[in-house]
Formats: sequence, C-alpha cells, structure tokens
Amino acid sequence: MSVPSAETPTASSPPWRDALKVYLEPATLRMLALGFSAGLPLLLVLGTLSFRLREAGIDRTTIGYLSWVGLAYGFKWVWAPLVDRLPLPPLTTLLGRRRGWLLLAQCVVIAGLIGMALNDPRQGLAPLIWCALLVAFGSATQDIALDAFRIESAETRKQAALAAAYQTGYRLAMIWAGAGVLWVAAWAEMSVAEAATAGYQNGAWKTAYLVMAASMAVGVLTVLLSPEPVRRVLPKAKNAAEWLRSVLIEPFADFIRRYRWQAALILSLIAIYRISDVVMGIMANPFYVDMGFTKDQVATVSKIYGVIMTLVGAFVGGVLSMRLGVMRVLMLGAVLSAASNLLFAWLASRGHDLTALIAVVSADNLAGGIASAAFIAYLSSLTNISYSATQYALFSSLMLLLPKFIAGYSGAFVDAFGYSTFFISTAMLGLPVLVLVALASRLTATTRPADRQ
Repeated sequence: MSVPSAETPTASSPPWRDALKVYLEPATLRMLALGFSAGLPLLLVLGTLSFRLREAGIDRTTIGYLSWVGLAYGFKWVWAPLVDRLPLPPLTTLLGRRRGWLLLAQCVVIAGLIGMALNDPRQGLAPLIWCALLVAFGSATQDIALDAFRIESAETRKQAALAAAYQTGYRLAMIWAGAGVLWVAAWAEMSVAEAATAGYQNGAWKTAYLVMAASMAVGVLTVLLSPEPVRRVLPKAKNAAEWLRSVLIEPFADFIRRYRWQAALILSLIAIYRISDVVMGIMANPFYVDMGFTKDQVATVSKIYGVIMTLVGAFVGGVLSMRLGVMRVLMLGAVLSAASNLLFAWLASRGHDLTALIAVVSADNLAGGIASAAFIAYLSSLTNISYSATQYALFSSLMLLLPKFIAGYSGAFVDAFGYSTFFISTAMLGLPVLVLVALASRLTATTRPADRQ
C-alpha cells in the first residue's frame, strides 16, 4: 500500500526551528565526524599523491595511469554485499555489524597511509602504489559501511540533514587532506635533515602522511563511542547457495521488485544527475592555468573558499529538503548545477579576473552543495534497509561511471572547440536531468520497509 512520501511536503511539515534543530541531534553530529573520516583518504591517493609524485620527478604519463587507483571507489558495489551481510568475529560480536566493518576499514586506511608515509617514490613506485591501493580499498569499504550506518540511524525525513552533516565533515577533511597536508609538508621541510637540499624532500612528506594517518583517529573514536543502529533479524540461510542468493542477488532483485518498470527511470536519473559537474570538473584546473591564475589564487579560491561555499550549500540543501521536500530541491540543484557551468563560459570571455573567479567558484560550489545534499537524501530514500549497504553502494557507483567515461573526452573537446563552447555544452548535458527529475517526481511514493513498521 502506498503512503505519502517524506520527500513531499505536507501540512505536517516541521516548522523552520525544528528543521534546524536536527543538526544538533547526536546522530547528526556523529555523521559530521564520520564524514571527516570518509573524506580524508580520497585526495591522499589522488590529487595530493599526484602532487607528491610530480615533485619527486615522476613523469605525468605515469601519474595519469596511477590515478586508476581511484577506480576502487567506482566498483565498491562488487564487495558491498559482503559488507552488508558477512559478520566479522569478534568485531561484530563486540561492536555490531555496521561498526565492526567501519572499524576494520578505518584500520586498513591507517595502515595504508603509514605505508605511503614510509615509502619513497624515488626508490621505487610499486610499494607506494600498493599502499595507495590499500588505502583506496579501505576507504571504499568504509564508504559502504558508513552509508548503511547513516541510512539506518534515522528515519527518511532526517536523511537530508544527516547527508548535509556528512558532506560537511567530508569537505572539511578534503581541505585538511588537500591544503592541510601541503601546509604540514611545508612546515616539516624546515624541521627535517633534508631541509638544506633543494627539490623533493621525502622526510617532509613522511611527516605529512603520518599526520594524516593520525587524523583518522576522529573516525575511530566516533565508531567506538557510537551506538550500533537497531539490528534487523535476518533469516538464516539453509545452505551456501541460499546464502549467496541472499547476499549477491536479492539486494538487486529487491530493487527491481519494488520499482518494476520505474527502476529504469530511477537508475537513469542516478546515472546522469551529476553529469554537468563531473564532466566540467575535469577541465577546471587546466582552465585556471590557461587563464593565468596562480597556484596560490586557485588554492585559496577553489580549494578553501570554494569548499566553504560547498558546505554552505550542503547546509542550505539539507534544510530546504526537510522543509520543502527532497524532489523539489533535487530539481533546484539540477537547475543550479547546469546554470553555474554557463558562468564558467562567461568567465572564459573575461580572462584573468580574480573577482569574477571568486564569484563563479562561489556560485558553482554553492549549487553543487545544494544538489549533493538533496541527491544523497534521494538515494537514501530508495534503499531497502535490509540491503542498505549493497544498494547504496550500487547507486553511488552508478552516478559516476557514465560521467567519468564521458569526461575522458573533455580535453579533446576543448582543443577542438574552446573553453566557452565546452562549458556551454556541459550545461546542456543537464537538460535531460531536468526531464528525468520531473518524471521521477511523479512516481508513486514508496517508503523504505523500515518506515512502514
């Protein structure tokens, strides 16, 4: 039987004060800390690692190939069923299913970061890359368990607020793992024996990565001090074949059974919702360089100030989703994300204009924050709580695969047609998204099974 969705505002929508108070609830504050733990490893195996390798004299072609380490995040749905169902004695006994997997994943990340700290890329890349793979695998596993933990920690109407808190912690961690690790390495250059040597100083990077490993303590302590979500008693499998079916097949079959033909529409929306942002983002940094902006200007405006505006957008998106409904904010986010790409086309016509850069980056990150908060809440509402880790991992992986594939051709497009045409084209990619959001909004509301009980 269908019931009114929490994603559509009703006469019983909470007042603004109650909608804001959700950000002070323990579950929301826990997601802030766990979001920090989730966001920390990403740049350390991608952007920051590329900076370190280039400084060490590694050629750009090799660095490009090594970015494939990040594919672990795109295929996390492969082992998500195990995280959803497989117990980890004695961790499951001591902490529970979700917290046990979270703690294990965090320990793997810490071990990998320590390994990256202790290996000098000039002495051989293989050990460093194996450690980076370990970090990526542990980080992706943490994402799986954390998404399930978040979904199971609150009812549907509070998911937008939890998503906003998660994004806030995630973005703060990206500032720390992006700009912060460079500050630590620069400070360490004055403290290590290599300080008198020009160029790459591995001792400074060793200190920086050890500090990053220690920073994972935020997530570890939060896991140890958090309550385990209410455990759902699952029927025991009669044999190995039935267990494999329940773990590997049932999560996907459940989604198809619940939404039937509408599943194709929902999956299409998930696959392309962030396409404008992802495709444009690949060319953002080359664009800044070609426009003559310095490293300091880009770091300050894009990596720090831009992230702060994303946090503001995430907060606004969470509050608006609580008050107006997720689907309305999902449409707003889609419109703003596409429109902000047109601002980059305008910036391309102005050349080196720092004030314009600040305005455009502010608008773009604000729009991205609003869209992300609503989108995460939407994905959370689609999951069956019995398979939350597996289904959410599938959704979050699907949303990147097609955009990432198309983005690979962005450089050739810019070379052929220029930046202005490229940015306008990426904005046009957002038009099908608007159609799919409108169609998805018309679907019969379907609540999570746990919400019906």
